[in-house]
Amino acid sequence: MTAESPIDRVSGDEPLLAARVHRPSDLLRLLIGILAIAVVVGIAAFAHATTSGLEKDISKGTGQAPDVFVQLAGLASSIAVLLVPVAFAIERLIKRDGLRIADGVLAAVLAHGVTLATDLWVARGAPGGIQDALTQPQAGGGLTDPVHGYLAPVIAYMSAVGMARRPRWRVALWVVLLLDAFTMLVAGYTTPLSIILTILIGWTVAYGTLYAVGSPNVRPTGQTLLAGLRHVGFRPVTAMRAEDVPDSAEQGDRGRRYLVTLEEGPPLDVTVVDREQQAQGFFYRVWRRMTLRGITTRRSIQSLRQALEQEALLAYAAIAAGANAPKLIATSELGPDAVMLVYEHLGGRSLDSLADDEITDQVVRGAWEQVKALQSRRIAHRRLTGDAILVDRSSRVIITDLRGGEIAAGDLVLRMDIAQLLTTLGLRVGAERAVAAAVEVLGPDTVADCLPLLQPIALSRSTRATLRRLARERAQREREAVLAASEAARQARLEGEPDGDRAEKKDEKAERKAVRAEKQAEKRALDEALEEAREEDLLAQIRRQVLLIRPQAPVEPVRLERIRPRTLISLIAGAIAAYFLLSQIASTPLSTVADANWAWVAVAVLFSALSYVAAAMSLLGFVPERVSFLRTVVAQVAGSFVKIVAPAAVGGVALNTRFLQRSGVRPGLAVASVGASQLFGLGAHIMLLLAFGYLTGTEKTQDFTPSRTVIAGLLTVAVLVLVVTAIPAMRKFVSTRLRSLFAGVVPRMLDVLQRPMKLLTGIGGMLLLTGTFVLCLDACIRAFDQGDQQLSYASLAVVFLAGNALGSAAPTPGGVGAVEGALTFGLVGVGGLPLEVATPAVLLYRLLTLWLPVLPGWLSFNFLTRKGAL
Repeated sequence: MTAESPIDRVSGDEPLLAARVHRPSDLLRLLIGILAIAVVVGIAAFAHATTSGLEKDISKGTGQAPDVFVQLAGLASSIAVLLVPVAFAIERLIKRDGLRIADGVLAAVLAHGVTLATDLWVARGAPGGIQDALTQPQAGGGLTDPVHGYLAPVIAYMSAVGMARRPRWRVALWVVLLLDAFTMLVAGYTTPLSIILTILIGWTVAYGTLYAVGSPNVRPTGQTLLAGLRHVGFRPVTAMRAEDVPDSAEQGDRGRRYLVTLEEGPPLDVTVVDREQQAQGFFYRVWRRMTLRGITTRRSIQSLRQALEQEALLAYAAIAAGANAPKLIATSELGPDAVMLVYEHLGGRSLDSLADDEITDQVVRGAWEQVKALQSRRIAHRRLTGDAILVDRSSRVIITDLRGGEIAAGDLVLRMDIAQLLTTLGLRVGAERAVAAAVEVLGPDTVADCLPLLQPIALSRSTRATLRRLARERAQREREAVLAASEAARQARLEGEPDGDRAEKKDEKAERKAVRAEKQAEKRALDEALEEAREEDLLAQIRRQVLLIRPQAPVEPVRLERIRPRTLISLIAGAIAAYFLLSQIASTPLSTVADANWAWVAVAVLFSALSYVAAAMSLLGFVPERVSFLRTVVAQVAGSFVKIVAPAAVGGVALNTRFLQRSGVRPGLAVASVGASQLFGLGAHIMLLLAFGYLTGTEKTQDFTPSRTVIAGLLTVAVLVLVVTAIPAMRKFVSTRLRSLFAGVVPRMLDVLQRPMKLLTGIGGMLLLTGTFVLCLDACIRAFDQGDQQLSYASLAVVFLAGNALGSAAPTPGGVGAVEGALTFGLVGVGGLPLEVATPAVLLYRLLTLWLPVLPGWLSFNFLTRKGAL
């Protein structure tokens, strides 16, 4: 060795790192702090009696403290609460860590601003309960500060500079803060909730500041790594990032890899895990843990010590199981924010970096043999993607990236590993070779048991992304094949028919017959082209290959999702709707319900029942085929049950489509009929809303001019249409959705136009449906309106149509909450009804049109199901 330090001879060192990083953990703490502040404010607002009792108990307990002790404690704490942060700042500046001090000062300034804003809000705009819970009357008049203007900045400073990670400083400052809070409570200068709110504001502002401006990047570089290796007894010469090695796999969030050469002996593979890298994908892991059920996952938040111990345990367990895995020979910490794991260098290239012809049957079998070895000791890898499988020069397969694995894994997780490897190998060598090798090594029964797990949700994130990309490419090829077939058919028709042929055809009937035959031939050509171009996706190919070996294998997918995003949104919206409904019911006096006019209630029930007849007419008007009218009415009653368990715009469409198919209408025509009914209903809804809105604006004036509200609504709609048509991305999005929603509707509409009675039935049914609901709402209002303050039918129609539109768009089943709110607001704001009349009228209307029909709907649904009509 020369006099030059070996640490200076580092090649392929860490690329230039960002000075600051935005940590997900800081964002999580910010959100927790905001939630805690909301809870404290809620307690202050709604639990005034409890907080008052707590204040009295604390005052009684602390009042027994000696006055001399209280005065000395107050003097010492008021001085120390300023001296401790200053002393810590001086210590950090001496160690050249000025960035953290700057972060702390910025957080303190922001916290002071938040405290001033909070004090102003509590003094001038907060409810009386919050003010009483956060303030105390002073002897000279006035109130104490709700949030302490110096404690919150000190806490924000302390959290931002990282004093919590230095035990001595943390203990000293918290002792000072608690002592200061105690003296203020004894002296009557504050309340317990005020102290808690002050701490939460300082803590929340600190982490919000850190996430906004970023924390100083303390990731260890290659220089730090070489120093750490010397510390554990190695003599490194160079360290090269694995990403810089040719044909190396992308490492993702599994640590930074280094290839380290030593002065003596073979090279080493070193993995460095730091807090920033460990936080990558944090929210995704939390979401997977929340949404997947039956799968045990490692904790989403691990300390670096836990991560190191887990990876070391899995490395030793894999080798003990007989798998080819890198041998762990040393571990060490690289400061407080990183750890390293030192492995023997095995060489080899990842499966992703190999060419297709290099992935031989020996390699495929070797991968399955490694999985068999792991599963023999119930070890789950949990991430068998292409970059976790290495192949050396002798075609020996090595399993790496065991950090996310699991010891003593359950059957479900082990089967997921098999499904993942089947997909990983199938993407490279095809389904047939992947399944054949798996059956040869694991046996047909083991492979067949994984079929229920062969679904995208059970696969890794990168594999799902690859499958989605292949699906898009497959769909594009199908579209291109259909377009090519359509163009070829058009060219063949033009070439086979000279220009003069059409003029010579005098018989119009024969001409129409020929045109119809040409269209049918073109449609058959398109269907054949689509059938030829249709490709089976990889997961379906794997299932088919396994079923060839085990025809009786279970193929029904296991439900792995505990909750879906749509379900979560529905639950949140349902909770809000339930709160709204309960508050409405609680505000309705019982005397109002007792004094209801039951004759008008009976009229409302009659109109509610008549609406199902109108709904059947509006559907059958767009179905040229013969369908039983009575059963259609029963199907509409069954829809009242379906829309409770699904959004109204979705459940009704699915039920009607299924009913028409079971009634003998072909699937494509059934979808088109329901789509035509929906499309015509949407147009009729908009036209009626505009027409009645126009009438509402003119009924109180002498001239026939619409109201400003209607004009503003029309202008808003026009602006939205212009915006959508002007932006290409939005125009494409809307046109694609409308095209897929109403595909085949136009030809169906043309069929209906040839039958005037059918068209009249459909239009009449839609108008009758709107009329019955409006009259039902009117009867409900008359049942509670004892003062004869009736609305015009035009105003009622506007209120109903607007509320119904909101209910269709709401994510809650049956539009619960949205419809009630819209109708109540409309009756009070537009119609001028008193709230004590509008609220029970809307609740009665929803009871008759939504809740009471649920039981008859369930009976009708079961009846049609037994009869094979659904």
